[in-house]
Amino acid sequence: MDTDRNILHSIGNTSLVQLHHVVPQDCGKVFAKLEWQNPTGSMKDRMALSVISRAGEDGRLSPEGTVVEYTGGSTGASLALVCAAKGYRIHVVSSKAFSQEKLDHMVSYGAQLTLVLTDASGFTKQLFLDMIEAARQIALKPNTFWVDQLNNTDTIAGYFPLGEEIWTQTNGEIDAFVHSVGTGASLRGVATVLKSHNPKIKIIAVEPGESSVLSGGKPGAHDIEGIGIGYTPPLWDPNLVDEVLAVKTADAKNMARQLSRKEGIFAGTSSGGNVLAATRIASKLGPASKIVTLMVDSGLKYLSTDLYRTDSAPHH
Repeated sequence: MDTDRNILHSIGNTSLVQLHHVVPQDCGKVFAKLEWQNPTGSMKDRMALSVISRAGEDGRLSPEGTVVEYTGGSTGASLALVCAAKGYRIHVVSSKAFSQEKLDHMVSYGAQLTLVLTDASGFTKQLFLDMIEAARQIALKPNTFWVDQLNNTDTIAGYFPLGEEIWTQTNGEIDAFVHSVGTGASLRGVATVLKSHNPKIKIIAVEPGESSVLSGGKPGAHDIEGIGIGYTPPLWDPNLVDEVLAVKTADAKNMARQLSRKEGIFAGTSSGGNVLAATRIASKLGPASKIVTLMVDSGLKYLSTDLYRTDSAPHH
């Protein structure tokens, strides 16, 4: 028995499965990496472990320190999990614009929560800027470590192992990697690794159709939690990206529901957007192609939203 292991050792090494029933005929194979197998049900656990471990090792975060961060939810739960396991305090800034499950999840790990008020429905650039400013103010207190995920390059390193897992699980047989952009850290981390193995692998970024700033559109309110901050994130590296696809909120939600009903994969809205974009690329690249995308988080994080609520789902 390995008695040194703790919950943090269960982060990573998630399954890669082929999608069969939501992929159109006569197009390439689409594979989904089940990142909701991480302990908080989100790929963000990888990033949180990397950031907190590195800050603790180099002294930016002292043993008695408090971690501070702004987050739409999944990052908050992931950071709170790592802080709980390592014995740090954490103060999270978020908003009621995000699902109640995500807010409750953070608090369950012992996070202190500050909510920023918003007038708009959905996620807007202004809301993100207000959350960032609130976190910055809290981080002015002594003995705090502000993660600042939009600017912290340690977040990218957290996804290098994810890239290596994809390369290993596909035996290097991968033509494209398709993934949505929030901070841009996960896309950049995975893309860096995959391109280092094979520069010909296509990297496809996904953003909300209502706020398609990466492809030259205007920012707008949308309802795909965790992506599309309304401006180009500082960690965005266009040199690593071959194409940007825009997916509308309604289409992403529809695909998420299809994944649950037809594949038995219960995931969030951005995962639906990822798969929809991946099927488009698989159609474009043809039957011999192999496309990988990520199931970013679990559908359990969205039960209070209209994504899976019984009264909003069609009855058959």
